Amino acid sequence: MAKNWLSPQELHASLADPSLRIFDVRFDLKRPEWGRAAYLEGHLPGAQFLDLDRDLSGPRSRHGGRHPLPDWGLFAERLRQLGLGAMDRVVAYDSSGGMFAARLWWMLRHLGHARVQLLDGGFPRWQELGLPVTAEISPPARGDFTPRAFAPDLVEIDQLEALLREGAQLIDARSPDRYRGENETIDPVAGHIPSALNFPHTDNLSGARLKQPSELGELYRPLRGKQLVVYCGSGVSAAMDVLALDEIGIAAKLYAGSWSDYVSYPDRPVARGEQP
Repeated sequence: MAKNWLSPQELHASLADPSLRIFDVRFDLKRPEWGRAAYLEGHLPGAQFLDLDRDLSGPRSRHGGRHPLPDWGLFAERLRQLGLGAMDRVVAYDSSGGMFAARLWWMLRHLGHARVQLLDGGFPRWQELGLPVTAEISPPARGDFTPRAFAPDLVEIDQLEALLREGAQLIDARSPDRYRGENETIDPVAGHIPSALNFPHTDNLSGARLKQPSELGELYRPLRGKQLVVYCGSGVSAAMDVLALDEIGIAAKLYAGSWSDYVSYPDRPVARGEQP
């Protein structure tokens, strides 16, 4: 049984659970307001909305990437406002194969809240099965969520070189063309961090649904026994690789600033082309 995601049927059967908190984190990188509009139009019963730019990211600066992590105190307060309690279980969903939901999964895990899963197939699968959708928004009672501990799963730019010297393996979760330095339309520099291997976050999916643990085990078999650091463009889709690896018992750290932070330092080496 998967530990990091659950089926729509399982979630539907749990909707009356008073300890359940559902978060809608639908987002479109090209249309930042789309997610909230989609939520207002219809969402899972009881779901509260979290916005990638406003809630799951902090203000941009010269360094830190396109989606820097937020102030943890402000983030915790936002979760309390939306009703999250210290002992609640969380289910997150999006409409992008889990890419944005995995960002929330990683953030909560980083703060010591382990009871968090993704909805397999997200909102599209929920609709496909004819499960209930509502436009009603119920104001939640304030929760008592408090970060318990900061997990040692976050890498900053100044730690990266030291980890590489120790033999850590970098994983690039972006699409193969962006990894190779082709068709780069988002960041100002094309390519990848030298020595990184390309494991696109979409390879964790079969269609729009997450692969079974046995399939993930085969996909990531070459990485077993290695110290891993995962990055992507801005620290969002990389969380999906971290989640998939965790599902099969492989620990990985997240370089949250990712490529957009890395290339903000002009002296950093860049590689292009196929896998080393």
